[in-house]
Amino acid sequence: MKDRPIVPEGEILRQREFMKLVEAMDARPRSFHIVSMGCQMNERDSESIAGMLQEMGMAPAAKREDADLILYNTCCVRENAENKALGNVIWLKELKKDKPDLMICVGGCMTQEKGMAAMMKKRYPFIDLVYGTHNMYKLPEYVWRVLTEKRPVIEVMDIDGEVVEGLPEARKSDFMAFVNIMYGCDNFCTYCIVPHVRGRERSRTPEAVLEECVRLQDAGVREIMLLGQNVNSYRGGGAEFAELLYRVDKIGIERIRFMTSHPKDLSDELIAAFGELKHLMPQLHLPVQAGDDEILRRMNRRYTRAHYLDLVNRLRSVCPDIGLTSDIIVGFPGESEAQFEATMSLARQVRFDAAYTFVFSPRAGTRAAELPDDTPYEVKSARIQRLIDLQQSITYETLRAQVGKTDRVLVEAASTRDAGSVGGKTPRGHMVNFPGGQDLIGKFVDVEITSAGKNTLRGKIIGG
Repeated sequence: MKDRPIVPEGEILRQREFMKLVEAMDARPRSFHIVSMGCQMNERDSESIAGMLQEMGMAPAAKREDADLILYNTCCVRENAENKALGNVIWLKELKKDKPDLMICVGGCMTQEKGMAAMMKKRYPFIDLVYGTHNMYKLPEYVWRVLTEKRPVIEVMDIDGEVVEGLPEARKSDFMAFVNIMYGCDNFCTYCIVPHVRGRERSRTPEAVLEECVRLQDAGVREIMLLGQNVNSYRGGGAEFAELLYRVDKIGIERIRFMTSHPKDLSDELIAAFGELKHLMPQLHLPVQAGDDEILRRMNRRYTRAHYLDLVNRLRSVCPDIGLTSDIIVGFPGESEAQFEATMSLARQVRFDAAYTFVFSPRAGTRAAELPDDTPYEVKSARIQRLIDLQQSITYETLRAQVGKTDRVLVEAASTRDAGSVGGKTPRGHMVNFPGGQDLIGKFVDVEITSAGKNTLRGKIIGG
């Protein structure tokens, strides 16, 4: 990975001047609502967006209907995500009839797609601002232009992107935090749009990552999630991500997690870290996508079934209780019944704690979208249901095996299902709900697992 440029500090200071200009305007929006779609990277971007909007004098609104500025931070990894975003934007057209001063902004991965900005300008003229993934940091300038020029601003940069440091942020949690360590992807899996909308890989410096982690610890954060489209290719891959993990571990934040990993870049040093680092949680999201070598080759995944299974065995040898999760695509163009059965057998062999399963979704601009595909959708639907049924049974058996154990849980929130209960994750990443008051949120408690549901655990606090 070649070094990627960092947005000059002077440019960030320039954007802060635009924040002040907007804040001083009488006709500016007073409130905002962000709709964040897709992955954790988008969630982290939305925290920076919220920070910039608050610096412009706006307060968050709980409902879209109550906001003066509505911003969609979109995803386009799958077609249904794109359709959902566009459907929501169309709904805003009616809302704007009642609130003509409403500012509608759309950014994120969907707008970075080739031709999307031009299409939106033509079909959705009521949108005030469209920007891409590479120029999110210019949001203050664009808001100021919309307010002063009284016309829509459409700005999408066709570049690989730069590393941005020093943006304001409005964290959603006081005790859990996302930390971006890299952006973009160089893998070009044939089904994936990410390199086309997020750009090529570019890493933050270790010093910038460590400084942020120290600052978060000083602020009371107790768990961090290191983020990247492919974290274990950080600064070129190999042992470099493991080296960063060891340095982050020394800071002393109680819990470290990371995602997402690519199997081809899972180094020996990173595997060893799961057996050596005190604060690294025994949880790894390691997308396999398929269990057949020919399908993996057509996906351009650059590993084999045997290599993936070897990684799983080595991980479990250094960390027997590690919780593994995965992404699996069903119905890739040309997938035969035998090739699908190879994926089923891999799922049986690995026994993932959970798997996120998808029917193949062709994305314009990717190589897989051009491959012949003669498998009826009804067949794909039946296949994915079989995979879902298998994974649900494995997940339930895995959760039942936790009953009787005691785990340390970081309490995250009040339970949405059980009144008088709270919930949080075990080190392995399983969600557990148990009786307790909201005064426990943000604290660690020891919980005995008493029962298992299909996707979550139940427990009770033990000790003081």
